Amino acid sequence: MEEENPHTEAGRLLFARRTEFILGAAQLSQLPEGDRAEICFAGRSNAGKSSLINALTGRKDLARTSNTPGRTQQLNFFSLEHPEVGQLYMVDLPGYGYAKAPKSEVERWQGVLKSYLRGRATLRRAYVLIDSRHGIKAVDEDILKMLDVAAVSYQVILTKADKPKGPQLESVIQATRVAIAKRPAAFPDLLLTSSETGEGITEVRAAIAKLMAEG
Repeated sequence: MEEENPHTEAGRLLFARRTEFILGAAQLSQLPEGDRAEICFAGRSNAGKSSLINALTGRKDLARTSNTPGRTQQLNFFSLEHPEVGQLYMVDLPGYGYAKAPKSEVERWQGVLKSYLRGRATLRRAYVLIDSRHGIKAVDEDILKMLDVAAVSYQVILTKADKPKGPQLESVIQATRVAIAKRPAAFPDLLLTSSETGEGITEVRAAIAKLMAEG
């Protein structure tokens, strides 16, 4: 019998309460006070960040989803708190890579994103979302390298796991494991999710609760 994750219940409790949207920061001066731990979700445009946040919180419209790459153009802060588990900011970052927006605007919000990842003292972990249909691409490598250099702990989440067929998915999983094993700031455990089927959502909640329990 598979051993139950001791952080599963804490993860359920953390996300059982209402998650509040706090603000959208278009520049670093607008960031909220760093008075609690933060986690963030980063990924290529259309990698499924907003869909994952909605699945984690059990709300369909908390984070805005779109088929248009680059819809999220600011750092969106959400607040979670539970008397037993603690307080947390969850941040939905602008997608990096291709986006349907003017080049100057893309460069501006990508600059804010990178500055946030490099310099936010309260950021406990970045969750980097990789589309399981494609695996790690060059633009992902750039972000992973930047996080390594900045010594920001990050964990890879393979999204849309319901889309690729068995052998294709297994190939991407193995290639991703090999890639992150070489990276100094990468957390070794890979998370696999599908926002449509709910696969892996409990595990992501538990991983976040474990991170908070570690202080």
